[in-house]
Amino acid sequence: MTESKLRETLKNRFNANMQRHPDIFWDDVESRLNDFPGALLTLLWLENSGGEPDVIGIDPRRGYIFCDCSKETPSGRRSLCYDNEALSKRKKDPPDGSVEEQARLFCADLLTEEMYLKLQSTGEYDLKTSSWIRTPEEIRKQGGALFCERRYGRVFTFHNSADSYYSARGWRGYVIV
Repeated sequence: MTESKLRETLKNRFNANMQRHPDIFWDDVESRLNDFPGALLTLLWLENSGGEPDVIGIDPRRGYIFCDCSKETPSGRRSLCYDNEALSKRKKDPPDGSVEEQARLFCADLLTEEMYLKLQSTGEYDLKTSSWIRTPEEIRKQGGALFCERRYGRVFTFHNSADSYYSARGWRGYVIV
């Protein structure tokens, strides 16, 4: 996808989903994208891996928050364990990679629980899938990792061992522009 096609896709998605970003105007977002052209590479990767990024708010200190808004966890980012430490400990049937490594490689941030709840306030996501979220160090040190999903009209946060992976679990990212 070209840069101009990506910009067109982002603009169309923005205009079609105003409930995600009331009181934010595309011209302001586009101006910010022009000021930070490197962010387009991250947005392109989020788009190409199935994330459907869109603006879900503003960080007052840093800029517009683009987040994966695909209905289910992005299809190109599933079946991964939480981090490289977990990946290295997985001896039998290891996955192809880890969530934290993918996020680092493509300059995206993994959603926190707070950010996941913010996303869910804009619509209903992960009705059939689940998404790894940033895990506090005290949980990670014990071998665990956190993930979220929406079921029964509610958002749930769960835990699993960090080396686990499932075809219906991936991760959602965000970037601030």
